[in-house]
Amino acid sequence: MERLNHWVNLRTADVHDIDNIAQFNSDMALETEGINLNQKDLRLGVAAVIADSNLGFYLISESEGIMIGQILITKEWSDWRNGSFWWIQSVFVETKYRRMGVYTEMYNMILEMAKKAHNVCGLRLYVDRDNVLAMQVYSHLGMVHSHYDLYEAEV
Repeated sequence: MERLNHWVNLRTADVHDIDNIAQFNSDMALETEGINLNQKDLRLGVAAVIADSNLGFYLISESEGIMIGQILITKEWSDWRNGSFWWIQSVFVETKYRRMGVYTEMYNMILEMAKKAHNVCGLRLYVDRDNVLAMQVYSHLGMVHSHYDLYEAEV
């Protein structure tokens, strides 16, 4: 298994990345959940995050100027801890770059950013209960299975 080299660059996304992020999100939804996303809503949703940092931010991984991975960070205020949890979402790495440490590099950058940020009390994510490989990666990076279950209602 090849590992990452110095040719990988991590940066926050900007308006020039909207189309690529939307495509990665679309690919991820189809691959992981068999869902075809509404492309108009998806693009507008990505653009909203880029335009308003209060909604969150994307961390992009690129090689030779080409986007190869992404993570979306959104924030949830915890009154119990007087701080924010950063939620890791919209994780995607191009197929040919998987198992090369791309996600690990992005996760480590997010972890360092969170440690330096004011009032970040933890990182959280949700994962499909059948995505065993992803759970192994998260555990390997030091994340632990929470005692919470996720419930949702669409409105």
